[in-house]
Amino acid sequence: YDRMINLVTQAERYLKKEKVWRNYKKSTSKADLLTLARIREKASEMTGNSCLALLNDSSEAVGFSKMESAKNLCLKGTLTPDHVIRTKPFAWIIKDDLDASAQDFIKRYDAYFQKNKSNKGITKLDNGPKWALWPGYGTVCFGSSKKQAQIVFDINRHTLRAMQTSFNLDNWKPISFRDLFDVEYWELEQAKLKKDNQPPEFQGKIAIITGAASGIGNACARKLLENGCVVVGLDKNRKVAGLFDEFNDYKGLYCNLTKTADIKKAVSSCVKEFGGIDILVSNAGVFSSSANLESIDDKKWKQDLDINLATHHRILRECIPYLKLGIDPAIIFMGSRNVGAPGPGAGTYTIAKSGLTQMSRLAAIELSKYNIRVNIVHPDCVYDTEVWSDKILKARAKQYELSVSEYKRRNLLKTDVSSADVAEIVAFFASAKSGKTTGAQIPIDGGNDRII
Repeated sequence: YDRMINLVTQAERYLKKEKVWRNYKKSTSKADLLTLARIREKASEMTGNSCLALLNDSSEAVGFSKMESAKNLCLKGTLTPDHVIRTKPFAWIIKDDLDASAQDFIKRYDAYFQKNKSNKGITKLDNGPKWALWPGYGTVCFGSSKKQAQIVFDINRHTLRAMQTSFNLDNWKPISFRDLFDVEYWELEQAKLKKDNQPPEFQGKIAIITGAASGIGNACARKLLENGCVVVGLDKNRKVAGLFDEFNDYKGLYCNLTKTADIKKAVSSCVKEFGGIDILVSNAGVFSSSANLESIDDKKWKQDLDINLATHHRILRECIPYLKLGIDPAIIFMGSRNVGAPGPGAGTYTIAKSGLTQMSRLAAIELSKYNIRVNIVHPDCVYDTEVWSDKILKARAKQYELSVSEYKRRNLLKTDVSSADVAEIVAFFASAKSGKTTGAQIPIDGGNDRII
């Protein structure tokens, strides 16, 4: 250990003497997030599976990406041999023509494989890049999960520094591609490929869920996280940021959905951190105080419709440009049994949810040409949510001249519907299982004779 420390110290002193010690070029730029989403879409296509895209736009990364020598350095090899298992032997060099640059990478990787394979039984790895140089904007690192992409990100950060230091001193010369190939394609790595390991259903997918702090939104977030999805949860309750500590792929953001600026900020944060959006679960809403139509004043009308209808349009509007670039993109709106069977005193809620249903049907038509599926779920009798306070339950039961207990089990099956039950339907609509379904309305209400 002492000898190692001594050798490293001598190297540091030499680099300082040569004035290349931590002498990194720095610069700044603002990456276009739609282009980042396109890069992630193309990387997923090259890989054959959904992946995340982590942008490194630090001053060091941007400065490196603007160096004339950067492209050449990124094609020479890895910092240490074992890094090749995580990063592949070279980067994807992004150009204005994304398709052409993708083909360049695929041809380069195929040539590397064909030249160095000696065993005809070797299985070629996928053609997807693990990291990319985005000239002028930094680097982008890819992975099937946040953890995997972060490992590449960390390796890449160190490698950029080593590249610059070596180049400024004399030359960047990693070990040969022949030797890197032997590490990348060693027996144990090949054995992993032969295992029939089925990845989680939503691995590499990115979802935004509104109202994620509690109730149905919270259950939807958990369901998707348990199945490999990255989830960005939005809520006006600030506790949303501290949820799901057991999952590495969750990010909670405070967001007041009645404010367009908050929504823009949240959507941009999601794309910048993970690379895009594949799934939107537009769930947030409130069940306001009961009032007959003749008693609804202008203030209540405006406020209730803004929260339960207009907010859904705001989040939809901001997400659509990224969903167009998503992987098997899907939108799920949270409707209500009240749409098909309105109840007295729930005027603004029913009208808002009816408008939301029409908006979802229109969205299904308009967005079909982009292969974005749009469906709506109509829950009822879901009482494990913050929407249903004791006060509201008593008021609704009184409207029907029932006890609270009778009101809660007034469906045909005499059963309770939980938030987790609704999350199951949402996950179905977000998955490939419903890949040929759009514009659908699914009730989950225990059965309602008026609906049936």
